[in-house]
Amino acid sequence: MPALRTPNDRFDALPGYAFAPHYLEVPGLPGEAPLRMHVVDEGPRDAAPVLMLHGEPSWSYLYRRQVARAVAAGHRVVAPDLIGFGRSDKPMRIEDYTYQRHVDWMTACVERLDLNGITLLCQDWGGLIGLRLVAAMPGRFARVLAANTFLPTSDSKMPEAFLKGSSWNRVGRFL
Repeated sequence: MPALRTPNDRFDALPGYAFAPHYLEVPGLPGEAPLRMHVVDEGPRDAAPVLMLHGEPSWSYLYRRQVARAVAAGHRVVAPDLIGFGRSDKPMRIEDYTYQRHVDWMTACVERLDLNGITLLCQDWGGLIGLRLVAAMPGRFARVLAANTFLPTSDSKMPEAFLKGSSWNRVGRFL
């Protein structure tokens, strides 16, 4: 899938964001090149991980203060930039953004980093994606802190206000 990549120098000298960039590959479309996902990965690799998932229109910069505090408390912190945000690749076609693809990309991230005993901190779209990860891989998660989010099910219709707001973003229009 054709994707754009924001030049690294656009992220120089951001206040409070002196984290070294780390990248991993997540699947593109079948037969196409993988995409590059950026993750903040700080703290001891053998410590209990805290996975911080941002929402829209944010990126890992949202958690810059929480990262430092969690690392100081002895945790490993993983704060990815969802595909399409921050330092991660940005597919160019709107149809390449689906809720399921975001779940698949984050599943690949958790598996490639082999995270276990995870404390999930999520909000907004990070919650919609992260809670799906918990449901699909419950053995990898120890705790969940979810804010300003929900988990859509087929039991009821999405709220009208959510659907109207989602028409302006890349992820929401595919629910």
